[in-house]
Amino acid sequence: MSEQLSTALTQAPRVGAWVTLDSIVATEQISRAGFDYVCIDGQHGLLGYDAQVRALVAIAAGGAVPFARVSTNSAAEIGRVLDAGARGVIVPLIDSAVEARTAALAARYPTSGGIRSFGPMRLGPHFSATPAETDASVTVLAMIETASGLAEVEAILDVDGVDGVYVGPYDLSLALGARVPVEDAILPLLDEELDRVIAAAKERGKIAGVHCADGLQAARRAEQGFTFITAATDVSSLRADMALQLGNARGVGADLGRAY
Repeated sequence: MSEQLSTALTQAPRVGAWVTLDSIVATEQISRAGFDYVCIDGQHGLLGYDAQVRALVAIAAGGAVPFARVSTNSAAEIGRVLDAGARGVIVPLIDSAVEARTAALAARYPTSGGIRSFGPMRLGPHFSATPAETDASVTVLAMIETASGLAEVEAILDVDGVDGVYVGPYDLSLALGARVPVEDAILPLLDEELDRVIAAAKERGKIAGVHCADGLQAARRAEQGFTFITAATDVSSLRADMALQLGNARGVGADLGRAY
């Protein structure tokens, strides 16, 4: 696990931002804002691999810890984002301990029992003197966003090499029976299940991560017990601030809608 993030288990929660747009300048500025980590979204974001490489360079330049959410539990994709400079990976749609183990092995070299191929194309702080030392600095988070993943969360957290979990509340709320993401009627049940995830991670000394719509929601999740919290997304923040400034200019309140 990355030393910079391991303190999330004993100190204040680590707060991050989410990048979905292909803009190296915007990504660098987000990283310079003071977030602990910035994660590029290779699943739903509008970034191909070339854009992901540029974004990871920009995040490192801005001083935040670079993370990447891959599009699928693929050894090739996990290895490529780590080679490009990610210090951690968030792997979506993990339904079982077997799938979590697959992700963990993909993120580590054979010297640590993994299957990652050695190819340090972009040397930097994300590569240590030995493969084993590099492995020790990589953080792997399994996404909990399906009914199966939620049912197996304790087993997923028990997997060696999985440093924690990251809850996708929109998909998870749908899995719990919501008609639309985070529907009001489902929130009590969602919070109950989130408490269970937090307790399972805390019991094992691992990271409890969650995606949030905005900073106010992030503060509530921190109070709830999460230790790795995404508080802002580039496209949502852009949309919200543009609507706010337009409303201010016209002398009317801005209707920001739900921030995703």
